[in-house]
Amino acid sequence: MMNEKVMVNPLDALKKLKGRSWTEIRSRGEQAFSVYTEQIGLSGKLPSDNELNQLLNKSVFGRGKITAEILFDRFFELSGDSFFPSFRETDRTVEVFRQKFRGKAIANVLERSEKIIDGKFDLLGFLNLDFGTAIDWHYEPLQGKHLPLKHWKQFDELDAAETGDKKIIWELNRHQHFFTLGVAYRLTGEERYAATFARHIDSWMEQNPPGLGINWFSSLEVAFRAISWIWAFHFFRGSHSLTPELFQKAVKFLYLHGRHLEKYLSTYYSPNTHLTGEALGLYYLGTQLSVFERAARWRKLGEDILFAELDRQIHEDGVYFEQTTWYQRYTADFYTHFLILKTFDADETDRKLQEKLELKLQLVHDFLMYLTRPDGTTPIIGDDDGGRSLPLSAAETADFRGALSTASVLFGRGDYKFVAGQLAEETLWLLGPEAVGGFDSLRTFEPRRTSRYFPDGGYFAMRDGWSDTDNYLLVDCGEIGSLNGGHGHSDALAVEAAVGGKTLLVDSGTYTYHESEEMRDFFRTSIAHNTLMIDERSQSEPGGKFSWKSKANIQVQSQVSEERFDFFEASHDGFERLESPAIHQRSILFLKNDYWIMRDYVETQGEHDYALNFHFNKQTRPALEDTDSGRFCVSEAPSAANGWRMFTFGDNGSWQQKESWISDNYGKKINAPFLRFVSKGRGAQEFFTFMLPFQPGHPKPEVYETTVSGGRAFVVNYRGYWDLFVFADSGEQIVRTEIFNTNFRFLWARLSPGEQIPEEFVMVGGTNFSLGTREVINYPNELKFAVARRLGNRLNVRTSENIFSVSLPQKQSFTYILKNNLES
Repeated sequence: MMNEKVMVNPLDALKKLKGRSWTEIRSRGEQAFSVYTEQIGLSGKLPSDNELNQLLNKSVFGRGKITAEILFDRFFELSGDSFFPSFRETDRTVEVFRQKFRGKAIANVLERSEKIIDGKFDLLGFLNLDFGTAIDWHYEPLQGKHLPLKHWKQFDELDAAETGDKKIIWELNRHQHFFTLGVAYRLTGEERYAATFARHIDSWMEQNPPGLGINWFSSLEVAFRAISWIWAFHFFRGSHSLTPELFQKAVKFLYLHGRHLEKYLSTYYSPNTHLTGEALGLYYLGTQLSVFERAARWRKLGEDILFAELDRQIHEDGVYFEQTTWYQRYTADFYTHFLILKTFDADETDRKLQEKLELKLQLVHDFLMYLTRPDGTTPIIGDDDGGRSLPLSAAETADFRGALSTASVLFGRGDYKFVAGQLAEETLWLLGPEAVGGFDSLRTFEPRRTSRYFPDGGYFAMRDGWSDTDNYLLVDCGEIGSLNGGHGHSDALAVEAAVGGKTLLVDSGTYTYHESEEMRDFFRTSIAHNTLMIDERSQSEPGGKFSWKSKANIQVQSQVSEERFDFFEASHDGFERLESPAIHQRSILFLKNDYWIMRDYVETQGEHDYALNFHFNKQTRPALEDTDSGRFCVSEAPSAANGWRMFTFGDNGSWQQKESWISDNYGKKINAPFLRFVSKGRGAQEFFTFMLPFQPGHPKPEVYETTVSGGRAFVVNYRGYWDLFVFADSGEQIVRTEIFNTNFRFLWARLSPGEQIPEEFVMVGGTNFSLGTREVINYPNELKFAVARRLGNRLNVRTSENIFSVSLPQKQSFTYILKNNLES
């Protein structure tokens, strides 16, 4: 029965719209009126057979009575050329699936299907949730809640007291398990898989009258469910369980799904992937259910929204505007489905819009490509809701390479194929058997660049190669997210890293939206990210579950990407609200095929507690180790492939070793290593962190600080080299050493065994550099960078402005000076 809660009067709803645009007022007013008419029973009812006939497109059926059998047959006749190519030769598609994905993929499908038949589901990060064979589609299993059957508008989205975690209910009610059952049915021909589908969809329609219950609350969930049903029709075509009568009833519900979507679009409520997902649902319904008179409107509305959102939701560099990599994947999937279905749409598309769609979709995949770690997974930055769009696969949660596999065939991109590694299951289901030949014949090549900066989205992906044993680091340097930052995290200048191909430093993930305010805020505030904290305060302060009281603003000062090194420097104002305000600046120098040097600088006048956070991958076992330099470092013993050491230098600082939570899927949290370098100080503070990979057979790297006038200097004993890193406190002052003089803010030099003077230099941000008595660089304006390599007594120099070489004076003993400084 309907809950006795007082219905919302549309006039009361309109009073809240003061200051909104007329377009928004009209849209929200129409939605409020629609809700009201539903609640008083004037709209939203399931059509009778006669009413259904009045809704059908007469030009499709002609004259005469339209029976369930005729409707069934006509649907499949019309969809033969408008749905995905995998179903035009279904038997061939299934045979290719058997050949290409034998073993684990097939076993995974069949195992999950057996569990589904028994009423057990893996949803998000929750495994083996038991709903029983007679499923209650309104049941939240974690808290044992059976949700009431009342009008969807009477639920409070953000209040979990009545509903528990709605995402679990919604995930089941997306009916994406129909895809799994469908693949099992096609692989085996066993009717019990089809019978389970029929039992589920029939019971769902019985338990979810139009407009009643939590499963009508979110328009995005309505769209996902409609898409799942359409895929299921194609999978179970020819089964005894998908009868014309069941199909007809489902089509009536799909009509109401379409009407719900067009009335309750998230244009002003959640104009993000909610809106694009809803638009995709409309486009599916409009192109696949052309039996309806209203289908053309759905198709046009969905198409218009998807085209309109291209520029609003996707930055010029391809990054999704909410600063979340999970929703980046959603966006890639939504627009991939749209592009493929658009190919079969008889109506012509404006050429410029089509070109924009293809360009933007490639930019989206470009970002996913550069984001991919050496082990093939993707960092989960920002919110992760755990959901997926169809078609599903057996890939790990954070493995987004299936999207690149499909895009490689769509756009003929060999670099996508290189990073994807192999053909993905979803590519076959989306593009059909012909995609296999297209993928196999595509020439593979590495992406054009190793590292890439994304200025609009705010990411810098650094790497020294594209093999599975290379080094990788990602810096998050963008805003907290568009709109109200609801899906962004307080992760300004946070990093993720992989050493020798092994993921090392990770973002802690999301874990939950609704379990508790404490858990929601823990995973999205700064404590859960690899950045610096002051006085245990988060850079941005959370407000509600999807809002912020304050947001840190980031300013990027410099970024350089060269063959030998990457450099990045930015600051944020997230700590200006402290009683004694502070500005945090982070600089990273990545010496490719060697190591990273990270400087954290805090400008303040007050006294503060400081903590540098380092969250480690769950497979990593870091430990504190005493070194030859007399300092503790964080390290992991080398495996057969690699090891690493991390040194941090700061005034009176020390390491804390503990554990914290990370979440690699919504609803799942596990303990993982967490180390912090903590200190306390008054006035400006400075920290230098060295992250040094090493391989078996090489001595463990050591880092020593030595004295230099006008800055900080460190000696690094690495793979038999003696490296010197110097930071100049000010570009106006010359740092003078016995070896060189410079005002470059960052200078790194390398001395090979048996040599007397350095063979290589990397410099960032300066105008002057001399080696011994020989002036090498003297430029009137600041150079962004300079690199130099010595061959004999010639020093070949390349700067951000020009290329030249100079001859060097008589050799000086750099080795002697280094050792002398260390001894002192």
